[in-house]
Amino acid sequence: IRIGHAVDTTILTGTTAILFDEPAIVAADIRGGGPGTRDVTLLEPENTVERVDALFLSGGSAFGLDAGGGVQAWLAENGRGFPLGPVRVPLVPGAILFDLLSGQNNGKRADYRTLGYDAAASAEASPTLQGSVGAGIGATTATLRGGLGTASRTTDYGHRIAALAVVNAVGSATMGASRYFWAAPYENSNEFGGQGWPAEMPEFALEPQMKGAPRPTSGQATTLCVVATDAALTVNSTKRLAMMAQDGMARALRPVHTPLDGDIVFAASTGAAPLAPDPAAHHHGLAILGSAAADCVARAIARGVYEASTDGQAILPAYKARFG
Repeated sequence: IRIGHAVDTTILTGTTAILFDEPAIVAADIRGGGPGTRDVTLLEPENTVERVDALFLSGGSAFGLDAGGGVQAWLAENGRGFPLGPVRVPLVPGAILFDLLSGQNNGKRADYRTLGYDAAASAEASPTLQGSVGAGIGATTATLRGGLGTASRTTDYGHRIAALAVVNAVGSATMGASRYFWAAPYENSNEFGGQGWPAEMPEFALEPQMKGAPRPTSGQATTLCVVATDAALTVNSTKRLAMMAQDGMARALRPVHTPLDGDIVFAASTGAAPLAPDPAAHHHGLAILGSAAADCVARAIARGVYEASTDGQAILPAYKARFG
């Protein structure tokens, strides 16, 4: 799997492309009330297509759906796609978030097809960028600048599971006005500051904080996630992985899955390793994998907020600018 990013820094928007070196089984689970997607219906278990070439996540609201065409164009130029007679058609599902009010030129839109093409062309196997990159450059939460984060781990069965999250949440990733992350119990090696869990719940932490309060506007928030594993899964078990991974959003954001956002998790299986040592352990292996996926999603969300740039371009302060 390779990841690439492209951004338009003048209006704080961008695109992230996730490319599979070989077509992967992909499923999606949507829990937000206002999703914006492209070709997600292809991924339903009852439909014909089982594997896709890439995914994309983009800013730009509905305009950002054009980024999928850019990723598709780059793949076609490189001989990728579903074979249909003498031609190949790259399959690139994806989803978008609302960031049209995040930059200095509110309401303007970028050339998302070009951003998608550039993101695909820049994809690499070991990406290190976090925070205000790709689709996360214009992301915000209820109280802080959002961003793009990643996390990974290896399960007891030896499978690798990784998550990428673009955090543009209607809710908050931190407890009230404090520095503490809701995802703190899942943190690994101080990846989002090592603040831990507070000795006492911060004041008003359990009061829902929402973007645009006291009058939130629908359609202006969405958290997008991709979880990927080398475990060999079926279409149905990949769908179950996406559903279990959604729990990570609930561990890291409050509130989440509201009518005001388009929260979605894509799950991908590259199929390199059997799920379990024998068929009897299949469900147990999937349960372990899904639990790990949810933990990784929670960590990736917190890390995306923690690593957001402090350059002051966004309409909300970055975590490190506020808390050091």
